[in-house]
Amino acid sequence: MTEEAGWLEVGGTRLAWRRRRGAGPTALWLGGYRSEMNGTKAEALAAWAEQGGRDFLRFDYFGHGQSEGDFEAGSITRWRADALAVIDALTEGPLVLVGSSMGGWIACLAAMARPERAGALALVAPAADFTERLMRPRLPPDALEAIAADGVWRRPSPYDPAGDPVTRLLLEDGARWSILPGPVPIEAPTRILQGGQDPDVPWRHALELANTLKASDVVFTLIRDGDHRLSRAQDLARLAAVVEEAASLI
Repeated sequence: MTEEAGWLEVGGTRLAWRRRRGAGPTALWLGGYRSEMNGTKAEALAAWAEQGGRDFLRFDYFGHGQSEGDFEAGSITRWRADALAVIDALTEGPLVLVGSSMGGWIACLAAMARPERAGALALVAPAADFTERLMRPRLPPDALEAIAADGVWRRPSPYDPAGDPVTRLLLEDGARWSILPGPVPIEAPTRILQGGQDPDVPWRHALELANTLKASDVVFTLIRDGDHRLSRAQDLARLAAVVEEAASLI
């Protein structure tokens, strides 16, 4: 079946989405900070869905990719709302929430808000509480001064010559949604893939999340030589296998 595409209005702006319909529970892709739904891992899962006749839905958050909105006006509150709107408007039944990096945090927040819809979670380098735990502590003094004075600082990034904007809104809002040190009231089966050489989300941070979930069926897989992106061929194969396993548990 060909892939569908469309728009969903949320809070006065439109989110772009794409879906490949198939059998089994819908696997919903929740991407990372500044990532897009046509990224390497999402495309690999689209291929997995096509090959196996699986149902797969992906979208771009507010201010990301093809969706409308100013990225610097984005926040965890808004991106959580985007995920919930997509779940409510475009899906039915239990889901596999597939979250990468920030998307792992969003997946947890969505599962907590819609526990009856969270059939299973498949997380890649989940960056729970990353604004408070991983981002703020690494900001140099001049960044904190710029954020206090101007509301934004641009962090050098290998992915964007203009730098990653870090806003006061993001930091202050992110603190509202902290879920660590737990306990995290998610009882759905959860699978986590984590790179041992991840400089952005240390493996101990992801393991802390795994240990605070209320679910009894939690499997944490450490890929010792893996980085944050986990986009090598072998990593993508592991991701597809994990999502397939998670779908089989529903």
